[in-house]
Amino acid sequence: MGNFRVPYPKNEPVYSYAPGTPERAKIEQALQKLKNTQIEVPMLIGGKEVETPTKVKMRAPHDHKHVLGHYNKGGKSEVEAAVSAALRAKPSWEKMAWEDRASIFLKAADLISGPYRYEFNAACMLAHSKNIFQAEIDAVCELVDFFRFNVYYAQQIYDIQPDNQPAIWNRVDYRPLEGFVFAVTPFNFVSIAGNLPTSPAIMGNTVVWKPASSVVYTAHFIMKSLKEAGLPDGVINMVTARGSDIGELILKNENLAGIHFTGSTDTFQTMWRIVG
Repeated sequence: MGNFRVPYPKNEPVYSYAPGTPERAKIEQALQKLKNTQIEVPMLIGGKEVETPTKVKMRAPHDHKHVLGHYNKGGKSEVEAAVSAALRAKPSWEKMAWEDRASIFLKAADLISGPYRYEFNAACMLAHSKNIFQAEIDAVCELVDFFRFNVYYAQQIYDIQPDNQPAIWNRVDYRPLEGFVFAVTPFNFVSIAGNLPTSPAIMGNTVVWKPASSVVYTAHFIMKSLKEAGLPDGVINMVTARGSDIGELILKNENLAGIHFTGSTDTFQTMWRIVG
């Protein structure tokens, strides 16, 4: 037994990608590889790759003729399966020692800032139409900063305990929410897409994640890195379905414990009305 301290987080250094630098050559190579490769993105539900008959083309916003691949569009059955998977995974995940949970996201940060750096940047450039400087600060630096700083902030929360009185030992036990968390992420930032489902998971919650339909491409790379880092099956379940299907099944679900959302005011107000 022991009290563990996570590494003190520091902002990920931003590479220059100046002509003639090693990183410039590596990003050009990664960009060319992804440009010439179409991928099929499944949903990830309970750790299983789920495909459907409905395939949706993923296109580069700056070149609509350039098809990056296809994603599998789900429906009500896939949404229900994602909720069930999150609830099944909850007991073991919330009982896991917090430092073991934290280590998964620190590992993911190391993967993204290390061997997958150029792949993440290239994916962001293609699917979000960002240049290399915009991609670097979003898809790599800010994303891994979220993972590392959120782990550190979790440690700070767990450290907060009330004062004691003579012969009285006051203690606070921090617990995850009762149910699952629904994460709805926007189209414009890879870092936000990665932060919204993972920050509740760091605290022991299980998540159903709906990425924006226009950037399922980069969501796929986030899930791939989390899985390689050791994220257990069912902790984060990525579904790609229509908003109406999700609204009916998730927002009215009695086990919905929280929503982590970034998006338009109209969408927020619609979700608010349904939950209310």
